[in-house]
Amino acid sequence: NSRGSTSLLKDSISFTEVSASGLFEGHDLLRRGFTSVKNELLPSHPLELTEKNFQLNQDKTNFATLRNIQGIHAPLKLQMEFRAVKQVQRLPFLHSSNMAMDILRGNDECIGFEDILNDPSQSEVMGEPHMMMEHKLGLL
Repeated sequence: NSRGSTSLLKDSISFTEVSASGLFEGHDLLRRGFTSVKNELLPSHPLELTEKNFQLNQDKTNFATLRNIQGIHAPLKLQMEFRAVKQVQRLPFLHSSNMAMDILRGNDECIGFEDILNDPSQSEVMGEPHMMMEHKLGLL
């Protein structure tokens, strides 16, 4: 009975086991670009984690100071402005300096280490624009 064997076969193998997004999925170069070994390394020095979280810690301190001086409305307004600025971005394959965030934080007139040695054209995360946009929109 050919009809019975096809229904038995259909019930025994799920589609997720056959698809490429299953348990044995490899790294998708078209969507995610090349893997970076730098992201997989553990911190080599105790201060490295503190340096990575410097901006977050500075924001928390500034919000606490602002709350003590002006009240709860001032840090809430500033946090809402930060959130609005973070939502406005360029396309996923273009580098964005996010100048509005620098202006809100007061870093627009400061030249830091990342301004000189962080060249976006040498970034390891560069992929095909159409694939990256479709991935961001959830079409893939």
